[in-house]
Amino acid sequence: MIKKISFLLLIISVFFISCGHQHSRDGIWRGELQVQDQQAPFLFELKGTQSDSASATLINGEEKVELTGVSLRGDTLLIPIDAYDAYITAIISNDKMEGRFIKNYIENDSGVPFRADFHTKSRFEAVEKQPANNIEGKWDILFISENGDTTKNVGIFTSANGIVTGSVLTRSGDLRFLEGAYTNKGVELSAFSGLSPYYLQFTFSGANNFEGYFYTTRNKTRLVATRNDKAGLSDPYNIAKMKQGVSSLGFSLPNLEGRQVSLQDERYKGKVVIVSILGSWCPNCLDEAEFLAPWYKANKQRGVEIIGLGFERKDDFEYSKATLNRLKTKYGIEYDVLFAGKADPEGVAKVLPEVENFSGYPTTLFIDKKGNVRKIHTGFTGPATGLFYEDFKKEFNALIDSLLAE
Repeated sequence: MIKKISFLLLIISVFFISCGHQHSRDGIWRGELQVQDQQAPFLFELKGTQSDSASATLINGEEKVELTGVSLRGDTLLIPIDAYDAYITAIISNDKMEGRFIKNYIENDSGVPFRADFHTKSRFEAVEKQPANNIEGKWDILFISENGDTTKNVGIFTSANGIVTGSVLTRSGDLRFLEGAYTNKGVELSAFSGLSPYYLQFTFSGANNFEGYFYTTRNKTRLVATRNDKAGLSDPYNIAKMKQGVSSLGFSLPNLEGRQVSLQDERYKGKVVIVSILGSWCPNCLDEAEFLAPWYKANKQRGVEIIGLGFERKDDFEYSKATLNRLKTKYGIEYDVLFAGKADPEGVAKVLPEVENFSGYPTTLFIDKKGNVRKIHTGFTGPATGLFYEDFKKEFNALIDSLLAE
């Protein structure tokens, strides 16, 4: 009798262990999001799916974006992406899942098709023979629109062990941490950090040239590139400007507690002030916040202040209070972040009528101790850009040092 009970207990234990293993979805998944007629692949890792504290991590080269609040109920997976007011929902069947990537701020959003495979750790399949040319270094990259308009951007890439990483710099920032691999004729790269999937496809047309396409959920843009070791964008300090005859800003906006804040407040008088035009939905703004938040903690005693002007997806204080507070909490921001209205050119022009040629988020204004705007920087060159990011930090600190010394 004892032997039969022991045997029965063993069978029950094996059953529960096998069920637990079957329903555990922890590990690396290879996801795909549809971009036009292509698929943008990305890697993500699920952890704790058998507990109430499950999480997911989006993986793009060196970048790791942790997402909390993940839930698995039966065969339905929900991955909230709070920073961008979005989520992924999918049905899991065996080692595959299918679903949608949906943005909450878009009314009745049908979402972007999503699918994923379990235990697939390669973003792209390796090719047996790589092309004779390589992607290493800096490139001038022309983005060519459907009507033939061109925009000059800069690519910076490196490769090791068959994996290509890098980014593309634009006037408003960069395409974050791209990761990819060589194909038989060129290179393919992708990224997904929670807002928009990117997919780039290059074909070499010589040792110093390539052409291809850049895919997003909205557009397919033709690219033509030439290798250039001295590649760089036009001066980001010479895009947005103060209007003729105007030197100071006159905004008065509510902080997240509802109190009106302006540059005339005692807190800002006689100090160097950095004003960042931002959005919690903007990836390059998040990179800037990740830089500015610790920089402010280390430098505020020198007589410098920062104000963030948050332009959000909706012209709604309560909605924006929640999104901007998430931004402040995530990066430990101790400076004021104000609600400035809806993120559109008209909204910025209304709040900052003194500024002309505003062209993208973030845009950062540097104000001297007398309240005069001395420089305006368009965009943010983030950590994905390597040496460009290091150069930006040197220029930023040199500018602040010079304003503080006056």
